[in-house]
Amino acid sequence: MAPLPGAELVQRPQQLYRYLLRCCRQLPTKGIQEHYKHAVRQSFRVHSDEDNPERIQQIIKRAIEDADWIMNKYKKQN
Repeated sequence: MAPLPGAELVQRPQQLYRYLLRCCRQLPTKGIQEHYKHAVRQSFRVHSDEDNPERIQQIIKRAIEDADWIMNKYKKQN
């Protein structure tokens, strides 16, 4: 199960970025939200020079899976 509706539509890095920031808004506290927003930004900086389409799709798939795990982690704590 994806953390937010629309995960299956994410195909480009810009779409992923917006999607992950929307996921961050769903997290329980402002501190946690800011922590993951920072992590998203850092990850995009690290991978900004990636130009292999297959690798980009792998990164997108993994980022969505990670977001799903994080959202479930905080959902269980509530």
